[in-house]
Amino acid sequence: MDVWHLLGEAVSAAGRAALVTVVEARGSAPREAGARLIVRPDGGFRGTIGGGALEWRALAEAARDLAAPHPAMSLRAISLGPDLGQCCGGRVTLMTEVFAAEDLAAIRTLAARGADGPFATEAQVVANTPHLLRTVLDGTPGPGAEARLLPGGFVAERFGERLRPVALFGAGHVGRAVVLALAPLPFAVTWVDERAESFPAHMPVNTRAVADATPLRALDRLPDGTFVVVMTHSHALDLAIVDAALRADRFPYVGVIGSATKRARFERRLAEAGLPPQTIARMVCPIAGGFVRSKLPAAIAAAAAVEFLATDEALAASASDDVSAVSARSAEA
Repeated sequence: MDVWHLLGEAVSAAGRAALVTVVEARGSAPREAGARLIVRPDGGFRGTIGGGALEWRALAEAARDLAAPHPAMSLRAISLGPDLGQCCGGRVTLMTEVFAAEDLAAIRTLAARGADGPFATEAQVVANTPHLLRTVLDGTPGPGAEARLLPGGFVAERFGERLRPVALFGAGHVGRAVVLALAPLPFAVTWVDERAESFPAHMPVNTRAVADATPLRALDRLPDGTFVVVMTHSHALDLAIVDAALRADRFPYVGVIGSATKRARFERRLAEAGLPPQTIARMVCPIAGGFVRSKLPAAIAAAAAVEFLATDEALAASASDDVSAVSARSAEA
């Protein structure tokens, strides 16, 4: 969610708007820290912190804050069981801020900063103020929760979507289904095919079509960390792309559509081409092979989207653990 752009729209239209942020989530919480709601005085809202009783309570409290003559930001700790009668045993802390017309300049500054890519902020909670006064931090934000309560009453936040780059080779029926499945998810798709006429006239905003007579050249232009997904019209081209992607050793996911038979053939040919067994073992084939038996393009795409999400989350968690370990060692030193 483009928080500052949407918040600016809401304040411009209604004169006031509330921003509700999950700044702490423990146990079986419906959403992670960093989930946000933008609430208007008329009760309309954008975003979600998980729906259900928690969200209704957050909306009601935001409405009260918006109606107050002198609103003050709040931090509210909520236990889902005792406080809301929910079966979940989680606990969340919600931060509610109120923004008015006089804050539009600051909101637009943050919206403009977000247009340049993800960024991080830090601010201290000050009593009897309507919202945080955020300081934008230098550098690109690292992995971790999008909002955190820190010692001393500080709040650290990250804004801007972290999009995993995906290079999809092949604009056939399954390729089209995969593009649609990834449309609402946190991926930035580069869709590559030799045949420009194979691309649809319209495609999702997170997808960029590349018509290249030599698809292998596209690999060199991909950023590190890209998921490489191969499903072209030619098994020979599939093999060439997989071979080059594995040799590059900078793509954490290299998958190819196919079957157990295709995998065995590719493994043999990759070994004949000199790739070591541990490198060949990184190839995912068939894509999402363990999830569904259906061969419907939409079913394959849905299963593939789940596989990509799970892989991306595992990589993000590993990176976050690495950052925490480095920080701990630095603190000990």
